[in-house]
Amino acid sequence: MNPEQFVHELSKCNCKLNEKQINQFKQYFTNLVAANQHVNLTRITAESDVYLKHFFDSITPLLVFNNIFKNESKICDVGAGAGFPSIPLKIVQPEIKVTIVDSLGKRLTFLQNLIEQLKLEDVTLVHSRAEDIGQDKLYREQFDIVTARAVANMAVLSEYCLPLVKKGGYLVALKGPKAESELSAAKKAIALLGGKLLEVKDLQLPNSSEERTLILVQKTKETPKKYPRQAGTPHRKPIH
Repeated sequence: MNPEQFVHELSKCNCKLNEKQINQFKQYFTNLVAANQHVNLTRITAESDVYLKHFFDSITPLLVFNNIFKNESKICDVGAGAGFPSIPLKIVQPEIKVTIVDSLGKRLTFLQNLIEQLKLEDVTLVHSRAEDIGQDKLYREQFDIVTARAVANMAVLSEYCLPLVKKGGYLVALKGPKAESELSAAKKAIALLGGKLLEVKDLQLPNSSEERTLILVQKTKETPKKYPRQAGTPHRKPIH
């Protein structure tokens, strides 16, 4: 998928980019490839792959669950790495307010430089582990939407993310193909942490064999205070 095809595919989904947004994606690609020579951000560096597997992939929640993304939505991206999915979402819908959480300082340095170059406003970077920020009063249950892409299995991910979602808000998990088995193992965790599974959407990225699954969970009640547990515990001892 080259930049022109990317713009065309988005327009087919009623998501039209202006010149500024198109250029922001071009700058994003250039910065990503340049920084990747010094910091391990991605194995995917070919332009066509970055546009398909990073940029378009990151925007799929906006295309599939469009009704939950409001202009003033406060979004938290847990373990964003090189900024996926939150930075592409922010470029496409500039009015959303984004908080990015990552535990690696080098990745956050890349993101800080990127945000300045792309002139993005209302993007906050937090150097923290998900387990720690989930217990921080500044962030706990403060977000309309929490996103995570390629971070952990669904049971662990729910413990990382649902404590950050406000009651009535949503967790959007961007997963690879056939995430159903993960979901069945995560049912208890989702319910215990205050979530309710709303939708599972299987999709294929345009003109490719790349399969993805989007999982939408709504927060229906507050997360018990003991969650998330101490750093490392959710991964070592997932809720079953």
